Amino acid sequence: MGAKTIHFRVGNGDMALFELESGRTILTDINIRAAADDPEEKDIPDVAGQLRKRLKRDAAGRLYVDAFLLTHPDQDHCRGLQKHFHLGPLSSWSAKDDKIVIREMWSSPVVFRRACKNHTLCDDAKAWNTEARRRVNLFRTWRYAGEGDRILILGEDIDGKTDDLRAILVKANETFRIIGGVMDGTFEARLLAPILPSGDEEEEETLSKNNSSVVLRLDLQADGTAAAARYLLGGDAEVVIWERIWDRNAHQSSVLEYDVLVAPHHCSWHSLSRFSWSIWGEAAIVSETARKALGQARPGALILSSSKTICDDDRDPPCTRAKREYQDILRPKSGSFTCIADQKGQEPYEIEVTWAGAKPKRSMVAASVALVSGVGAQPWPHG
Repeated sequence: MGAKTIHFRVGNGDMALFELESGRTILTDINIRAAADDPEEKDIPDVAGQLRKRLKRDAAGRLYVDAFLLTHPDQDHCRGLQKHFHLGPLSSWSAKDDKIVIREMWSSPVVFRRACKNHTLCDDAKAWNTEARRRVNLFRTWRYAGEGDRILILGEDIDGKTDDLRAILVKANETFRIIGGVMDGTFEARLLAPILPSGDEEEEETLSKNNSSVVLRLDLQADGTAAAARYLLGGDAEVVIWERIWDRNAHQSSVLEYDVLVAPHHCSWHSLSRFSWSIWGEAAIVSETARKALGQARPGALILSSSKTICDDDRDPPCTRAKREYQDILRPKSGSFTCIADQKGQEPYEIEVTWAGAKPKRSMVAASVALVSGVGAQPWPHG
């Protein structure tokens, strides 16, 4: 049967739908801009409509995703939440509004704590936070939650604030295969970040400034083959986070291997270097530690930039120097780098996962750009 991932064209933002071989769905982030909802706007894809047509309805006629991962609460990762998704108990769902039900939220309390210290949350992020707290409080009261009330907490909070939530808590470097309270053997997820700070004030301040995101490795089963394709998702995690991830996993670097990497922070240089691209330009030094964390590509790997078109200028993100660094990582692996914005048409970029690995949908291959140069380079991994 295989699995599939759909990567929506949302500019500098993230929005991807994972369709597991079991039939369950995992949505990672959203960036549904106002222009995308305007039927008169012809240049920006209707990503909400594209998502809806790919979802199933339950027995009550409600569209749903089995899980929704918010990597972090920046606007370009949660824009459109209140308009398109049902928040609150299922008893308040309206057929007239026909919003999408989130059967289970995947959320990190550490992300919100760090964000609140440094900048104000947008309205959609506040709405997510309110809904997450509602679901956590329900679990604390009843020690159980049904569809539309479930939440999975990714990462511990400080001062033991999540110690009583172990049944719905995943700690850093733990793996899980449960979605919606049910074991699903067609995927395995490993949480790599956020990492609970040691308590050092200087360390905490450093992590806060870099807006640590959920970093997740997601293995997909296909045609009975476990881990037929491995994805690495990092939200907007910046260089200090990738350095910490490598320091924790250098002795087991295989946990960072990937067939598909969604370039963090929309192909930003800040995920690879402590030096500003706009200030230092080509003199900016790559963090070798962060590069190792992001450089564990498997043969034929794909790196996707969920961003605007990458130009050879001083903009960041996306950053032309980061693109070149990723291409350099892929070159010895005969992999390919693709900017989603550069695909023809308005349809999302799709990757099909079979026993042979992750391959762009055939209609995507002809439109694919920025193929890594080199002898033997192929647009399809594992093929």
